[in-house]
Amino acid sequence: MRELPAGASKVPVAPPEWAPQARDSRVATAAGAASKPDGGTSFRSDGPIRFQDVTQQTGVDFLHVDGSSGRHYIVESVASGMATFDYDNDGWADVYFINGTALPGCQYANVPRNRLFRNRGDWRFDDVTDAAGVGDLKFGLGVTVGDHDQDGFADVYISNLGANVLYRNNGDGSFSDVTDTSGVAAEDSERVGAGAAFLDADVDGDLDILAANYLRFSPEMKVVNYWRGVPIYPGPERFPPVAACLFLNNGDGTFTNASESSGIGRHPGYGMGIVCADVEGDGDTDLFVGNDGGPGNFLFINDGRGRFEQTAIESGVAYTAGGLVNGNMGVDSGDYDNDGRPDFFVTSYQHQLAILYRNLGDGRFEDVTQRTGAGIGSFGQVTWGCGLVDLDCDGHRDIFYVCGHLIDNIDSIDDSASYLARPVVLRNTREGRFVDVSPQSGEGLQKKSVGRGAAFEDLDHDGDLDVVILNSRREPTFLRNDSPLGQWIQLELHGTTTCRDAVGARVTVTTGKQVQTAEVHSGRAYQSHFGTRLHFGLGSHSRIDRVEVHWEGGETSRWEDLEANAFVALVQESARAFVLPLANE
Repeated sequence: MRELPAGASKVPVAPPEWAPQARDSRVATAAGAASKPDGGTSFRSDGPIRFQDVTQQTGVDFLHVDGSSGRHYIVESVASGMATFDYDNDGWADVYFINGTALPGCQYANVPRNRLFRNRGDWRFDDVTDAAGVGDLKFGLGVTVGDHDQDGFADVYISNLGANVLYRNNGDGSFSDVTDTSGVAAEDSERVGAGAAFLDADVDGDLDILAANYLRFSPEMKVVNYWRGVPIYPGPERFPPVAACLFLNNGDGTFTNASESSGIGRHPGYGMGIVCADVEGDGDTDLFVGNDGGPGNFLFINDGRGRFEQTAIESGVAYTAGGLVNGNMGVDSGDYDNDGRPDFFVTSYQHQLAILYRNLGDGRFEDVTQRTGAGIGSFGQVTWGCGLVDLDCDGHRDIFYVCGHLIDNIDSIDDSASYLARPVVLRNTREGRFVDVSPQSGEGLQKKSVGRGAAFEDLDHDGDLDVVILNSRREPTFLRNDSPLGQWIQLELHGTTTCRDAVGARVTVTTGKQVQTAEVHSGRAYQSHFGTRLHFGLGSHSRIDRVEVHWEGGETSRWEDLEANAFVALVQESARAFVLPLANE
């Protein structure tokens, strides 16, 4: 593990209950306290972004499968997502990989299943799947994480081919399958699941579930596609589209299917990646669903009571600036230009650019891909998991996305494409543009693979964001971020009158003239989940002037004069901030 900046916290422990005595000697001052001058550091804002492949030292032996046997079932080509989250509240982000399973014509010596790996620190992980009880055997597509029962422990929802699964975290390192009693299976043997998200759709203080769906499929459909006489995977247009499902939390461990009454179920599409964000800044959660072609993307605007209007065409996110319908894969939300509004970055199919939609306010967006350079490196690839994340801690969000074709024999029929591909890193120049720094970003980015899900998390607690990639039909990739480290702060939000893990809350961090904004998401990018603990790069700023949290429902909390280089818990009701205790204290 690299040496931390002076004064940085090392290993935080996140207990389920936040007591005032937790390192009270280092409690940040509440709103109204006088701020101190910003000391600054010698941080190089133009330093390189670098990644080192540390997969071998992790001990992770997960191998993704997609059930392929040469029959080219479409579901094989779109698996799978993954999640990073702290399942046991020890302060370390753990890693959960979603897996496929055998389809007709395919057999495996060992039955494939999802697997959970506990982070021990120093890039070592233990397989805790059996002890945790989360080794689902279905054909998995997507996953999301959230505390649906408000007990302080993260629960897991998995989107599958057929019935979905909800695991309730028991708080003792194990989970219980509560799918049948909760009513969120969305059971249909021909339904191919996709991205999923926890959200407070009706702003009642507990978490609901949005489950996107891709299409209807069964092996008996025998849909075959050919290119230049060679069999390949068919496109989604050969199958019936399926609308997303919305399940409203009843507060007693059960959910009500509100897909039709909410308006979401009236719009069938080819859903893949999804993300929830308050696009209008009106205090409720809206929904972006990336569709793989078909009708274009969906943007569902919330009326504040859990009823939604589909406005993607009017809002400018259904198509590209040229009016084209992309084969959209993953989508992330983040404020790339620090104007206080959430933007969308969407990955896409080969011979299409990945798209950056800039939020103009009032629910309107503009495709700024060409102007910003956000589509660099994407045209010749199929692009999947992605993140609008600050990789060099300079206070500006960069772009990272993974690549890998879905046609496994593409190399033999198209010399302009390849099945294996490298990830792409686009550095934010802070002047409204992105530059491709992938060739200079270390040996970790030179390995080719077939990326699908991706997650961005500070796995070694050194202040910057590392990367985990789920690769189709291969082992995963763990990339340690070795970029020159600026100042940083990481914030865990804990709601009391809103949902416990503060999903949907918007945070504003002010350091000098720079103002950054982020939201707490549950479910994002390509059918994956990451980033429950919010990460802010601060560049040379060693103190934070002000942090404001706009909780769903309208309440605002404010803190002033926080130290940089710390993991900090912000608690809604007490309006106090606690530096999280170290593991050895």
